[in-house]
Amino acid sequence: MPTKGRYFLNGGPDQDVLYEKYRLTSQHGPLLLTLLLVAITACTALIVIAFSCGDHSRHQAVLGTAFFTLAVFVVLYALVYVECLVRWWLRASALLIWACLLTLGYVLVFDSWMKEACAWEQMPFFLFVVFVVYTLLPFSTRGAVVAGLVSSTSHLLVLGFLMEAFTTPSVPVGLQLLANAVVFLCGNFTGAFHKHQMQDASRDLFIYTMKCIQIRHKLRIEKRQQENLLLSVLPAHISMGMKLAIIERLKERGDRRYMPDNNFHSLYVKRHQNVSILYADIVGFTQLASDCSPKELVVVLNELFGKFDQIAKANECMRIKILGDCYYCVSGLPVSLPSHARNCVKMGLDMCEAINRVHITEATLNHLDKAYEVEDGHGQQRDPYLKEMNIRTYLVIDPRSQQPPPPGQHLTKTKGDATLKMRASVRMTRYLESWGAARPFAHLNQRESVSSNETPVAHGRRPKAVPLRRHWTPDRSSSPKGRSEDDSYDDEMLSAIEGLSSTRPCCCKSDDASTFGSIFLEKGFEREYRLAPIPRARYYFACASLVFVCILLVQVLRMPRTESVGVSFGLVACVLGLVLGLCFADKFLRCCPARGTCRAVSERVETRPLLRVSLAVLTIGSLLAVAVLNLPLMPFPAPGLPAGNETGPEVVSSWEGTSCEFLPYYTCSCILAFIACSVFLRMSLELKAVLLTVALVAYLVLFNISPCWQWDCCGHSLGNLTKTNGTLSSSLCCSRDLKTMINFYLVLFYTTLLMLSRQIDYYCRLDCLWKKKFKKEHEEFETMENVNRLLLENVLPAHVAAHFIGDKLNEDWYHQSYDCVCVMFASVPDFKVFYTECDVNKEGLECLRLLNEIIADFDELLLKPKFSGVEKIKTIGSTYMAAAGLSIPSGHENQDLERQHAHIGIMVEFSTALMSKLDGINRHSFNSFRLRVGINHGPVIAGVIGARKPQYDIWGNTVNVASRMESTGELGKIQVTEETCTILQGLGYSCECRGLINVKGKGELRTYFVCTDTAKFQGLGLN
Repeated sequence: MPTKGRYFLNGGPDQDVLYEKYRLTSQHGPLLLTLLLVAITACTALIVIAFSCGDHSRHQAVLGTAFFTLAVFVVLYALVYVECLVRWWLRASALLIWACLLTLGYVLVFDSWMKEACAWEQMPFFLFVVFVVYTLLPFSTRGAVVAGLVSSTSHLLVLGFLMEAFTTPSVPVGLQLLANAVVFLCGNFTGAFHKHQMQDASRDLFIYTMKCIQIRHKLRIEKRQQENLLLSVLPAHISMGMKLAIIERLKERGDRRYMPDNNFHSLYVKRHQNVSILYADIVGFTQLASDCSPKELVVVLNELFGKFDQIAKANECMRIKILGDCYYCVSGLPVSLPSHARNCVKMGLDMCEAINRVHITEATLNHLDKAYEVEDGHGQQRDPYLKEMNIRTYLVIDPRSQQPPPPGQHLTKTKGDATLKMRASVRMTRYLESWGAARPFAHLNQRESVSSNETPVAHGRRPKAVPLRRHWTPDRSSSPKGRSEDDSYDDEMLSAIEGLSSTRPCCCKSDDASTFGSIFLEKGFEREYRLAPIPRARYYFACASLVFVCILLVQVLRMPRTESVGVSFGLVACVLGLVLGLCFADKFLRCCPARGTCRAVSERVETRPLLRVSLAVLTIGSLLAVAVLNLPLMPFPAPGLPAGNETGPEVVSSWEGTSCEFLPYYTCSCILAFIACSVFLRMSLELKAVLLTVALVAYLVLFNISPCWQWDCCGHSLGNLTKTNGTLSSSLCCSRDLKTMINFYLVLFYTTLLMLSRQIDYYCRLDCLWKKKFKKEHEEFETMENVNRLLLENVLPAHVAAHFIGDKLNEDWYHQSYDCVCVMFASVPDFKVFYTECDVNKEGLECLRLLNEIIADFDELLLKPKFSGVEKIKTIGSTYMAAAGLSIPSGHENQDLERQHAHIGIMVEFSTALMSKLDGINRHSFNSFRLRVGINHGPVIAGVIGARKPQYDIWGNTVNVASRMESTGELGKIQVTEETCTILQGLGYSCECRGLINVKGKGELRTYFVCTDTAKFQGLGLN
């Protein structure tokens, strides 16, 4: 199909262009097929009627025109059916169809006019043309109005010319033309109302479709980001289980019947055999960090550890954690590798050229199979644990150190005195930047999963960081990947539009509806659809009331003004007035004190299906009845009256003026009542079919058994009311032709309106189906957003996460310096003794489960508003690290000294709460764990490092001293420095001087214990 290309897409899917395509090829395609099918049937019926009259020569013009239009309609139907018409040809075909229908109509008018005995103006046919111009032909609103007015006006002008209304005006002719004008006015108005309602519904369906596609596209991106984010923090084999658990927990949160199956938090632990561990420490980094600016420090660490990540991947190792300036990775996870020891040694050798040496144990050496030369490491002399456990260690000799490097591997010597004068930190930064490590979170918008194979980043090139949520403003010319992403989105939108553009929607197969699409397969959804409110349903009744007014005007202008006419129309007027009063009560009684009640009554018409259907049946039934009710009540001459009686001409003339010429107007009244039924667009298709079928049967019976067919009075031409009695005895062909054409037009409109209602019902159900899908996908999108938020908040503090999800185009690195941050380390030293691996505790699994409960309960304290300023940094084994004061905006550190000091007090309260929480765990687990806490405050540098596994961390002397306060502290006590003690005393805390202690790297420091009730009890071992 030509229209399935991208001829209208130049730089992205434009919604207006897409809607134009949808409106022309998806909505009007099926409607045009419906019209062509009806037109083909109508032409065939006209040909059969013409041949059934006996003398074919009398209808040569009708037969020729009918055969020609039939051929045109068949060809157009085939072209539209196989979808070979682009939008401009579709409009041209609409003009051709309209011209063919008008031509056929005027041929019928002139054919009947040339035979005075069968002359009538074929007004129902032109009413049919006017109505289908609005409802079935693919015209714009302006084009439909022009075509409808041209069709109506041209018929009135031609009829006026044939009746000599412009040369010899007369009142009867004027009333007849006025009645015709009222019929056409009603046809144009109802057609325009129908088109307006359909366009609104079409636009709503299109908007919901686009929303569904956009939500689906965003959901796919969110899923990819969520997967990449989770994989950037945890290994794939663990992250998948956590993701499913989080989604299930979000779903079960709304289920009141949900009960946790145990009292423990989720634990994702698996035992692995034969795993090698590498632990790399950067010697002298503390001094280097002190010389760096915040950005330089973050860049150095990120480039350094980013390079380590690349080396780890090349050597089949997995980074576990970054501990300050220490790099911790393993080999043999999650899949066991026979070369795990060799992988770790190879990685260490790749790292040690400029960093440190590879120090291994004797167990690791046994797995190397003499692949490397080693020398004694003397580890027992440097570490008491190795000495206590009698573990012998070795240093691996780098084989590359014994070989001269290739010429290309030599580093370019720095030229110029300016370079030699650079600070050491700047030289280190420049050197590390040449490695080209990726920046944190730069991979979250990539289409590939982080677990897939990837090409290492080329030297000297660093990919630009992409903010987390900048996924819908891509630069299409920047990369082929971006263009493919957008092409995929364009294709998805076009595919959905073309799916809605099927020209055979009623017979297409679907998993949601039956074969013919009139009933949803899911009973609950079918009930929901039928009970759904219908916005603007009140205007259906207003339009039907206008149709009633038109029927009334036509019968007043052309029918005898009998008592039955006044009574019937008066009753229907009262009924419709009551219905309109209910529908527009809030409008009519705008100044009424009970306006709220009136509005409630009006809203019930749209929201209460039973009330709405009852009023619709009452309105439509009244119109269908009043349109033809007065036909059997008309006065007729006595059947036995002699034809040559002296009163014959007067009686016949009177009967002729009230029946024979008025049958077409009764037909038009019935057709207008049919149309009034069709303006209830959202009414049940089955109910419409029942009402139209009952009305059709009743009309056919009334028209075919009417007493007027007993009189051969139909031979007079229109306007010729003074013919002799000889003219009244014309051929019986007149009565047969008129009766046949009335039946033909009634069946034509019945079929057209029924098929049109079927199409409307399909689009209404499609609209409802897309809204349901949109709602479901929107809920999935919100669930995924919640999962992303939970994951991101567990990886980064909220103020740091905002940096990566905002529109930060010029600040790819996150780094921040603080003048005053309170840092806490809290450990459970007894856990090292508690942890054992035996069959009783499932090889240590139950010990880890208890540690998980301790850490999880500690994390729950962070949810309390009192501790909202405390950020968890990391856990290191059984040590818990947190900091307070990191959420203060940059540049405000010195403006609120009291608030900074308050953070130190909050951290002490948090430490006390941790001790209390641990006491509760001890009571339930029958243990006697005690917490050892160290606190310090001062300047720190914060930042996010690591490309594939970004990690938020803080560095500085303050962090190191806080760690030493914990490691040199005592169980059940909070140890602080002298500076921190001074501030705490100012906040009302009492501290006990411990004295001078030797701190590694700091010499002797005077420290203090914070006096709290919880610390006092834990210090005494009283839990």
